[in-house]
Amino acid sequence: MMTDTALYPYLKSIIDTDRSAVVVCNLQHEIIYMNPAAAERYKKRGGAELLGKSLLDCHNSASRERIEQVLSWFRESDTHNIIYTFYNEKENKDVYMVALRDEDNCLIGYYEKHEYRNRETGSLYDFSH
Repeated sequence: MMTDTALYPYLKSIIDTDRSAVVVCNLQHEIIYMNPAAAERYKKRGGAELLGKSLLDCHNSASRERIEQVLSWFRESDTHNIIYTFYNEKENKDVYMVALRDEDNCLIGYYEKHEYRNRETGSLYDFSH
C-alpha cells in the first residue's frame, strides 16, 4: 500500500488532466488549488492569479449565502458530502459542491464538481492527438 506522500503525484495528475475545472477551497473560502482547466476557464477573472484569494469575492451575495449554507450542511454530518447546486443549460452540465475531508473524516474544505451531459464526440481510441 502506498503512503499518502507516494500517492500524491498520482492524485494530482488525475485532477490536472481532468477537462473540467477543479477549484479547491479551504474552510475560509481561500482558493488553494486550481487545475489547468480551471485556470483557463477563469482566465478573464484572473486565472491562476486567483490562488490565495477568496472564492466569495467571485460571487454575488445570493451565491455567497448559498455557499455558506452548504458549508454548514457539510459540518452537520460526515455523511453530508455532496449537494446538487444547479444545472448549466448553456454547457449542458450539472454542478455539485463536494465536501473534502481528512483521514479522520473532519471537514477541511470543498470543491465544485462539473458533470457534463454531452455525449463524447471523439472516436474510440483515437491516438491522433
